[in-house]
Amino acid sequence: SSAYDRWIHEFENPENDLIQLKLKSLAEQPLISVIMPVYNTVPEELRAAIESVLGQSYERWELCIADDCSDRTEVRAILTEFAARDNRIKVTRTKERGGISRASNAAWEMASGDFVCLLDHDDTLAPHALAYVCEALSQNTGADLLYSDEDKIGKQGERFDPFFKPDWSPDLLLSENYVCHLLVIGRDLAQRAGRLDPAFDGSQDYDLILRAAEQAKRIVHIPRILYHWRAGAASTASSTDNKQYALDAQKRAVERRGRVEMGVLP
Repeated sequence: SSAYDRWIHEFENPENDLIQLKLKSLAEQPLISVIMPVYNTVPEELRAAIESVLGQSYERWELCIADDCSDRTEVRAILTEFAARDNRIKVTRTKERGGISRASNAAWEMASGDFVCLLDHDDTLAPHALAYVCEALSQNTGADLLYSDEDKIGKQGERFDPFFKPDWSPDLLLSENYVCHLLVIGRDLAQRAGRLDPAFDGSQDYDLILRAAEQAKRIVHIPRILYHWRAGAASTASSTDNKQYALDAQKRAVERRGRVEMGVLP
């Protein structure tokens, strides 16, 4: 086993046992809307993503999925199957291909939760991810923007490359999107900051984080690995060189923030 496997066994697993005991007594138990845009996802990876939500120890969630006109018939069949399996799963299909931001926003339209959590169609949540979000909300009154640590998962589901993040650092955020996953936003903050902007597809989350951070009342870092980012051959989880357009969109998002601060943009 790797050093990271040993860390999981020694530190993560015992903490997970404790959160199971704490769940019922948590002061904050909001409805959390998990937003998932889908497009021609590998069937096994799509199933794993949805199952990771179904397997949450915290049960007050809804999963809002928008299929962005996938060509794969397997994708439609999987979504239909899961929607029939659990009434907390809502599925819609866009009328035409619109890209990740428009698909995410279509899923967001179905959300009725107090908080929104973003999940990519091929990634997975840790089994207690939403429970730890609720624990953080109980411990941090007024928190409306939360993020956690993350790691990567390989083809066989192996976990590697953990990213233990610092607490809130606006200067670091302007250098890179260190917040990334898991990202949770309060409903009121989302209404003030706006939703995902298709002009920044590729780094749409980064643009959203920059806008939301400016108006957040309280930003909280959850120092736990709650999100597993799939490292596929073409994924930015493997290398940012795989998607140069994402780097270009990141640069434009930072430039836009600078123009807002100077009063050039509203």
